[in-house]
Amino acid sequence: MQGFDFSESLLALADEAEHNLKSQFKRIGEIAFENTARVLSAFREHRVSEAIFAPTTGYGYDDRGRDTLDAIWADVFGTEAALVRHNIVNGTHALTIGLFGLLRPGDIMLSVTGRPYDTLEKVIGIGGKTGDGSLADFGVEYRETQMTSDGHIDYAALDAALAEYGDRVKMVFVQRSKGYLNRRTLTSDEISELYNYVHAKRDDIFVVADNCYGEFTETHEPRADLLIGSLIKNPGGGMAQTGGYLAGSARAVELASYRLTTVGAGAEVGATIGQTRDMYKGLFYAPHTTAEAIKTACFAAYIFEKLGYRVEPSWDEPRSDIIQTVITGSADGLCALCRGIQAGSPVDSFVTPEPWDMPGYTDKVIMAAGTFVQGASIELSADGPLREPYTAYFQGGLTFESGKIGILSAAAHMMAQNP
Repeated sequence: MQGFDFSESLLALADEAEHNLKSQFKRIGEIAFENTARVLSAFREHRVSEAIFAPTTGYGYDDRGRDTLDAIWADVFGTEAALVRHNIVNGTHALTIGLFGLLRPGDIMLSVTGRPYDTLEKVIGIGGKTGDGSLADFGVEYRETQMTSDGHIDYAALDAALAEYGDRVKMVFVQRSKGYLNRRTLTSDEISELYNYVHAKRDDIFVVADNCYGEFTETHEPRADLLIGSLIKNPGGGMAQTGGYLAGSARAVELASYRLTTVGAGAEVGATIGQTRDMYKGLFYAPHTTAEAIKTACFAAYIFEKLGYRVEPSWDEPRSDIIQTVITGSADGLCALCRGIQAGSPVDSFVTPEPWDMPGYTDKVIMAAGTFVQGASIELSADGPLREPYTAYFQGGLTFESGKIGILSAAAHMMAQNP
């Protein structure tokens, strides 16, 4: 393979992987086709034209491109409303907007998937300083229930929490993907089931889902009062340069918009300053790009499973997000894998990743991301905290071909680390 010195045995394993993954790839392609049809139908229904890509400045009043994208997003995600903005800086920011938008002093936020992703801890008020402006500082309390041993929502624990805390529970929070945990990803249907279950008991509770990494991996999105995610992950299709979204009930989106801008103005303001075209183009590409990332994840699972590592999910399991984990068993192994991904990247391939104290994380983290958009998880990247069992988290791949090369580069570095 030109420019890469992969061993014959590794190349033979790659050929074996692609042969055995044919049925998986066919199903992934079918999902991408169905999702593309849904996106294209929404574009046609809302009469997307060149004129709506024009940038606005200042207050951004009457921005047709912004408002039409919100409407398209709601249609594609099956919600009443949506808020899609380039000035949401990351997924954590989008989640913060949703949490502060919906919760009030005295309310309880109940997570049913255990502790949320590391970067949300200080937002909630776990491990931060009093007075930093967390939810806890504003009188919001956080509670959590753990998932069952086989990785499902524990409804008995949920019922017990609702009985114990009563009307103070105003939000049930669910994280679709695993974050930096070794657990299974929840499907769209499981989150929708949670929504229906909670609302059958209490109409005044918001069910909020961190949908990051899960968009377009199935033929429909979960049902929730708010679905929240980042545009530099799946739904930005590798085209959006920044941004995030909140989609759900009209009231929940309205309250979130007041947190993003100001009460009263909400979603009616916000100049797009030239970002509109890339956000539209990203949504159009998203089903296909997500499919390429899933193919890359399946390929990675096959390669590393055959090399003797424990992976989750396995190469032949259905997928509900783009994340693939590989348990390396050592700090050196985790670092070798990430350095291999970096070496196989189109940008900054010459850089050697090192663990560092990344803001918002409790352990040193090593990150490999030779991406065109800084931190874009839909582009091939790998990262993980330096803590046992030293799990690497793969995600992304703009094209399967480039993803395959990146995975083989990671495998080669791992094989050199443990010859």
